[in-house]
Amino acid sequence: MTTPLSITSGRYSDGRPRLTAAGEIDMSNSGVLARALDETPGPVVVDLTSVEYLDSAGLSVLFAHAARLELIAPPLLEPVLTVSGLGDMATVRGPEPGGSPAPD
Repeated sequence: MTTPLSITSGRYSDGRPRLTAAGEIDMSNSGVLARALDETPGPVVVDLTSVEYLDSAGLSVLFAHAARLELIAPPLLEPVLTVSGLGDMATVRGPEPGGSPAPD
């Protein structure tokens, strides 16, 4: 059974691509995230503020693209990103005050 995950794509007003994930990222659906990242060229902002769970399969996908990622992570995911070492390879920041991931 696949865990619910939605990925939406967009762009900031400066043209940077943005992927917004919502739900849980695990081995049953990490391929959805991998495809979205594979189909988005260049540096990309990945908004994880609505992700409630991230397992090693999801981390593996993020590691594969780490050099070009800026991750927006909620406090819930910060320990996972830090302990895994992903925070040393990709830019990781929290959401903007007021809940907005970043200005468009």
